[in-house]
Amino acid sequence: MSCARMGTQMAAFEYHALDGSGKKKRGVISADSQRSARKELRRQALTPMKVTPVAESKASDGASKPGKRKLKHRELVLLTRQLAMLVGSGTPVEEAVASVGAGAKGSDTRTVMASVRSGVVEGRSLSDALRAESRSFPQLYRSVVKAGEEAGALGAVLDRLADYLEKSQEMRQKITAAMVYPIVLAVIALGIIVALLVFVVPRVVEQFDSMGQTLPPLTQFMLDTSNFMQSYGLILLLSLAMGVLAANRAMKSDTVKRRVDNVTLGIPVIGNVARSVSAARFSRTFATLATSGTPALDCLRAARETTPNLVMRDAVDEVMNTVREGGSLSGAMARSQAFPSLVVHMAASGEASGDLGTMFDKGAAYMESEFEQTSKVALSLIEPLITVVMGALVLLIILAIMLPILQLNTGAFL
Repeated sequence: MSCARMGTQMAAFEYHALDGSGKKKRGVISADSQRSARKELRRQALTPMKVTPVAESKASDGASKPGKRKLKHRELVLLTRQLAMLVGSGTPVEEAVASVGAGAKGSDTRTVMASVRSGVVEGRSLSDALRAESRSFPQLYRSVVKAGEEAGALGAVLDRLADYLEKSQEMRQKITAAMVYPIVLAVIALGIIVALLVFVVPRVVEQFDSMGQTLPPLTQFMLDTSNFMQSYGLILLLSLAMGVLAANRAMKSDTVKRRVDNVTLGIPVIGNVARSVSAARFSRTFATLATSGTPALDCLRAARETTPNLVMRDAVDEVMNTVREGGSLSGAMARSQAFPSLVVHMAASGEASGDLGTMFDKGAAYMESEFEQTSKVALSLIEPLITVVMGALVLLIILAIMLPILQLNTGAFL
């Protein structure tokens, strides 16, 4: 290869081509010109149909403008793990990004990686190239990559980042499962109760009304409830839906969310669980950055953004101010009284040993395990509780139906 060839600036081209069997192929190829890209495709036994510079390809599609796409969490985890394996094995960053992009199944992932590769080919660092796709690669992600580049251990840091993303995904799934299951069970139980009241009770009770029989108080109450639901059920349902939408919109306000978070932390059992979940996410983020060699203040700043509870975010702000002034991290966390004692203890141990990352990682693992056990116990209690409540309500409905029959039989014998 000539010196002139080596000095040529390579660019990324997105292509659509046909292979020997006539199947459509799509991907990204690196070349110094569009003509060279077509020649390279033909050399690979592909018939080029369309070859477009990545920058032009993105500009021609409004939905594909840099920063407009957002990869799904599982896609981000997968491509991070692949990048970690390739870079860790000694593959150049540009080739690693190209390989991950070419092997991606989703078109969004291929386009995002083509954009990143284009930035790397232009001579920018990987962390800088990721900034063009900020929705897919948030600030935390880019900070960890930058720390790995500065430390000269990008492969190992990407591997830790993939671990962090996987554990974060697992944590979200556990939280979702803990919340969704009892809600679905309660909704089904409520639906059965409503169906009995609206469709079954009126049909049975009207038989006794035709006899002019005075209904027992429980039966009359059930009948009144049934009539109310038939008359105003749709209004109640719409009001509930509007209330949920209004609450969801109100929670987007920091003032309202801060008040709700403060109240949540004060509830005996639920508050402890919410505090542990927020502290676990804080600790996991802090550990990921700290083990990558990121300064403590930057670790706190990134960890703050991943903490869902605004009250605890305010506490992190106070801790950051103390650390910025030269104070102790563990001392500031203890004074805030917002963090579980385990996290404070791990921070103190990390400061003493000089290994904050490892200690915060252990703390996060313990709290995640504790949350998993707590959620399992809670679910094992909620399921029978909902079943018992549902059974009691159904029993009351059956009793309300049976009382007039018993009353009629008693009168017949008398």
